[in-house]
Amino acid sequence: MYSTAFLDLPPLQAAAGEVHLPGSKSISNRVLLLAALSSGTTTVHDLLASDDTRVMLDALRQIGCMVDETGGSTVRITGLGGRAPQSPAKIFLGNAGTAMRPLTAALALLGGEFELSGVPRMHERPIGDLVDALRQLGCRIDYLGNDGYPPLRIAHAQGVPALALSAPIRVRGDMSSQFLTALLMALPLAAGTQSIVIEVVGELISRPYIAITLQLLARFGIVVEHQNWQRFTIAAGSRYQSPGDIHVEADASSASYFIAIGAIAASAGGQKGIKIQGVGLDSIQGDIRFVEAARAMGAVVTGGPNWLQIERGAWPLQAIDLDCNHIPDAAMTLAVMALYAKGTTTLRNIASWRVKETDRIAAMATELRKLGATVEEGADFIRVTPPAQTTDWQAASIHTYDDHRVAMCFSLAAFNPAGLPVRIEDPKCVAKTFPDYFEALFSVAQAETARIPVICIDGPTASGKGTVAAAVAQRLGYRFLDSGAIYRITALAALRAGLAIDADHEARIATLAQTLPVRFEDGRVLLGGDDVTDTIRTEEAGMNASRVSALPTVRKALVNLQHSFRRLPGLVADGRDMGTVIFPDAPLKVYLTASAACRADRRYKQLISKGFSASIDDLRADLEARDAKDSSRSVAPLKPAQDALVLDNSTLTIDEVVEQVLAWWQELQPFAVTAQG
Repeated sequence: MYSTAFLDLPPLQAAAGEVHLPGSKSISNRVLLLAALSSGTTTVHDLLASDDTRVMLDALRQIGCMVDETGGSTVRITGLGGRAPQSPAKIFLGNAGTAMRPLTAALALLGGEFELSGVPRMHERPIGDLVDALRQLGCRIDYLGNDGYPPLRIAHAQGVPALALSAPIRVRGDMSSQFLTALLMALPLAAGTQSIVIEVVGELISRPYIAITLQLLARFGIVVEHQNWQRFTIAAGSRYQSPGDIHVEADASSASYFIAIGAIAASAGGQKGIKIQGVGLDSIQGDIRFVEAARAMGAVVTGGPNWLQIERGAWPLQAIDLDCNHIPDAAMTLAVMALYAKGTTTLRNIASWRVKETDRIAAMATELRKLGATVEEGADFIRVTPPAQTTDWQAASIHTYDDHRVAMCFSLAAFNPAGLPVRIEDPKCVAKTFPDYFEALFSVAQAETARIPVICIDGPTASGKGTVAAAVAQRLGYRFLDSGAIYRITALAALRAGLAIDADHEARIATLAQTLPVRFEDGRVLLGGDDVTDTIRTEEAGMNASRVSALPTVRKALVNLQHSFRRLPGLVADGRDMGTVIFPDAPLKVYLTASAACRADRRYKQLISKGFSASIDDLRADLEARDAKDSSRSVAPLKPAQDALVLDNSTLTIDEVVEQVLAWWQELQPFAVTAQG
């Protein structure tokens, strides 16, 4: 998952391949709570791992459920089964509406003392209609801040009071379907000797989400009858019972982004379109009807029980005018697809966007305008007209409002016909529902190699280039290439193969170098499955690397290997000839330098900290000798590229050097900087 302050997406050209989606958030948190209310143990398979499910699992532990996370995406929940929950408890629910609303109702009917809170945005999301409905029953719930909003206190220290169940319980349906879902999941706890009726006041929005709730309730032994989605009846004697095992469908809302990519991106590499695994045309989720909207815009979508295949059909896409009440979350993706449509797209009946993780109508309008679109917004609609000409598109830094869907939607703008990059601020917000979204995007998206950004950081031995390059890569979310490590690993592999590092064995070492399985992960250097991070950092390994780098045939063999590290979203490459030989087209080249005395002191401290004995005088003499040798060699001599920015860091800290490199990089970007890390 990307935890950077921002993530810059270079222009994306095409897409093809297969993605496996995470579990549905809506299904995951419903299943977890139903399992917690049931008798017996429920094994939940394919559970979404996200911020929202994490806060729900933590809450279930707090109230006394046994939670066994056995690894992967399987969790075992042993429910309360009629037992009173543990209390008092203060429960933090982040920004998870799928946890806050149902837990409020369930805990109000289970009894105990609880305080439920979340992040500041959660305290701006209305819950008054649900609280009003629960108060009709006789539940004691207090607002701890502003009336109508979390945080809340449930005050049933002496147990649940006698509830008023004879009259229908009335709840508004035009604000959020989560209020009705919360009541439907909680009220079976009170359905002892009499049936319970819920009446919806006004139009019920997001009916497909209620359909999910009813289907899952049936899996846990609760049958709810409804009359035209306005009157719901829970039978007397209803009792939760674990189904034993239950599988979570992949998230149909998350599928919308890859359906959109298949619709807007050209195919590539002989592959046709995008295949999505984990959700199919028979999904129980309402958002699967996004397929209908995508087809209306021109996408070619086929599918089966657990898969979808999407290819680009009509191009440009066709504008649509659509009532989106049935796909409120996925409809956000349509707003960005509208950028690629001929004509004006209107999305209606989306008032619920106003009370989601952010005011999504305002957010989408603001960010679409940044890209060059003309946007009209109303209380419950948004109207999007794409840029009139390719030249009207604008590079933009997208503010994401701590809203996962805003971040994922606007990644699609990187396929723009103008070939402009797009910045996604706070990319980690996708962890709410799809922590590995950007990794999945990069697994299918393709860009012209020359458009994938590269930052080269060169310099003499012990100039700090490796440490700086790794830090810059981490800050930008880019891939990292340590070319020095490549040469050290080549030397190590040659010695392990019994080859002396000399001209007599040059051809055999070059052959070996062509297929080195090298990876850089989390600060470690891996050769196949072998962690060689420490092995290649000795002084002897450094001298062997210099001998390897003097062999022209070996250097040529390693060029293609190093080129293969240039992958989305970008690369920071550290090494002697990165800017002069390997990536001469890199837009930013930095040459770090420092006095031999300074570099010797740094190397001395580094070695001493690792338990090696060393002499500063010997180290300085060795560095000066290596500089002279490297500068005078015939192949890739040590020197800055002609267009490199030279930075003497003799008196600078690593952090100061990193900030300078990032500042230079920011100056090259085409959009206004609003979220530096």
